[in-house]
Amino acid sequence: MTEHLKDTDTARKNRRVAVICAGVFCGMVGLSFAAVPFYDLFCRVTGYGGTPKRTDQYSDVILDRTITVRFDANVAPGLPWQFRPKQRQVELRIGETTEAHYIATNIADTNTAGTASFNVQPELAGAYFNKVQCFCFTEQDLEPGQSIEMPVQFFVDPEIVNVPELKNIKTITLSYTFHPLTKATAEAPAQAAKERIGG
Repeated sequence: MTEHLKDTDTARKNRRVAVICAGVFCGMVGLSFAAVPFYDLFCRVTGYGGTPKRTDQYSDVILDRTITVRFDANVAPGLPWQFRPKQRQVELRIGETTEAHYIATNIADTNTAGTASFNVQPELAGAYFNKVQCFCFTEQDLEPGQSIEMPVQFFVDPEIVNVPELKNIKTITLSYTFHPLTKATAEAPAQAAKERIGG
C-alpha cells in the first residue's frame, strides 16, 4: 500500500513537472513571435540601434546651428529594383522639419513588391532623429518599369546638442534598405497568428 502511494505521488509530481515544462515551452514560443514587433516598437520609441524615433509632433524649437543629413539607399538581394535618394544630402537647422524624397524603380518584367527598413548613423543619433512621415515598413507594389517617389519628413531634436558624445556632430546619415516581399512572406505572419488561435 505504501509503495502504491509512493508511485501515485511520483506520477503526480512527474505530471506537474511535465505541465510546467509544456507551459514554459508554449510561453517561449509565444514570446518569440512577440519579440520582433516589441523590439521594433522599442527601437522606434527609444532610437535604440540607430532606429529613428517616430513622432506626430514637429519641434517647437529651432536652433541657429545647422547639421547635414546624408541619404543612403540600398536594395537587398532578390529585389530587382533601382533605389536612390532624390538628393544626396541636405543641410538644415537643428529642430527644423525638412522633407526629402527617395525614388524606387522596378526593373523586372513582372510585378514586384518590397518593404523598407531603416537606420541612422551614428547609432547614438537615432534617439534624436525624429521622423514625422516615412515609407518604412509599408508594402510598395510596383509594376514592370514603374517608378515611385516616396517622401520622408524629419527633424533633428534640439536636445542633441546637450549630449556630450553628440554635441559637436556635423553629419547624420539616414539609410534605407528595400527588401523583397513575396506573397508567401506577406501571408506568413497572418497564417502564424491564425494557427496560434486555432483558426
